Amino acid sequence: MAYTVKDVSKLSGVSVRTLHYYDEIGLLPPAFTGENGYRHYEEEQLLRLQQIMFYRELDMPLGEIAQLLRGGPDDIIKSLHAHKQQLLEKAGRIQTLVHTIDHTVHYLKGEVSMKNEELFEGFDPVKQEQYEQEIVERYGEGSKALIEESKRRTRNWSKEDYVKTQQLVDNIHRELTSAIEAGALPDSPNVQAIIKKHYEWVNQFYTPTKEVYSGLGDLYVDHPDFRKLYDGYHPQLAQFLRDGMNIFADEQL
Repeated sequence: MAYTVKDVSKLSGVSVRTLHYYDEIGLLPPAFTGENGYRHYEEEQLLRLQQIMFYRELDMPLGEIAQLLRGGPDDIIKSLHAHKQQLLEKAGRIQTLVHTIDHTVHYLKGEVSMKNEELFEGFDPVKQEQYEQEIVERYGEGSKALIEESKRRTRNWSKEDYVKTQQLVDNIHRELTSAIEAGALPDSPNVQAIIKKHYEWVNQFYTPTKEVYSGLGDLYVDHPDFRKLYDGYHPQLAQFLRDGMNIFADEQL
């Protein structure tokens, strides 16, 4: 049985845009392309996509996934052992981040003092570089300018600036969660007003184009780290936010 790209997106939760991208880079070509240009996938491709998604859950870069899928069972086992160690290290960082959150809460309440460097305990600079590389892989060399713009805009931020922006986006996520629970649709005026707040929040760091803002929504759905973040608010939040961002981009940008 052959599946269209929309069928595969619905089955897997991976966006159509990302499936197209996987095809473009040779990671997941379709079984065949029809005369109308539509991609069609069969069971072999579904199983390959399952492997890709599994490795993405381990935060594996796309280039490394491509190499693994070309290798044999021994390569996969070796890689899994390496990523097991990475996950154990990640668990340690998460514990440190939990401590940082608690410390920041006490600081904001005026209960303790806090040094500037303590605000960033537990954050992984390697992970940040990985995010930046994935953005370049996904959106091209032009996205490097946005990354540099973000670094310039935040270079002189204070501890209070960072805390304030995190509180702002947390409020946005909570408002969207309430909208989901109330049965609102992504294109409703109320939801689009919240999405506008999100767009303005992103504008603190860089000014996204229509394509970049829509692509950011896809990244929220596709990247396991972002999915875990949004799932902590509501299991539908990542997709709901992405759909709202796509509508906002089409109508406002």
